Amino acid sequence: MVINTREFLKYKFFNSLFLGISVGSIFTLYAPLEPSIYSLGGIFLALAMLFVAKLYYKILNLKAFFLISLLVEVIILLAVLYFLLFNYSYTTALLIYLGYQFTFVFGSYLVRAETIFFPKAQLLTMIDVIKQKSYLLGMLCAYGFYKALEYFLQMSDKQDQVYLIHFPLLACELFTIYFLLKAFRK
Repeated sequence: MVINTREFLKYKFFNSLFLGISVGSIFTLYAPLEPSIYSLGGIFLALAMLFVAKLYYKILNLKAFFLISLLVEVIILLAVLYFLLFNYSYTTALLIYLGYQFTFVFGSYLVRAETIFFPKAQLLTMIDVIKQKSYLLGMLCAYGFYKALEYFLQMSDKQDQVYLIHFPLLACELFTIYFLLKAFRK
């Protein structure tokens, strides 16, 4: 298996664009959850990240990097689809929170793997620059989207706005998975 750098950069672009677009929506999505859930989630996250770190000797290889990246993206896709199908409820907030927490478990691993599989500083610079630029672009797009809903459709309800932004998020996540699949070749 090899990585197509050009396609990987496109994958990172859409991956970070998704993050930038979605970052503001979590406050509305998680509103039904009580603060103690975040404490439990943090404990789970720390323990799970510790477990993953202890597996580095087995999973710091290209195949695992691809499979874990794909797993993370599929979980995000399922969370978006679940929200679009079932909208707001305590269960929806909890499941989305758990899904995102699960993906965060692999955050350190994925960054470590990038530094191994892209050992040249120039490539890492390109990856990080693309990630930051697309993250900023995503936040700008989300801001524009919310303001357009307010200005053109007089839609000021936060829950309606967050629901509607999940359609662009769905498209963005599908592109993310598409470019991830193109980035890794046998």
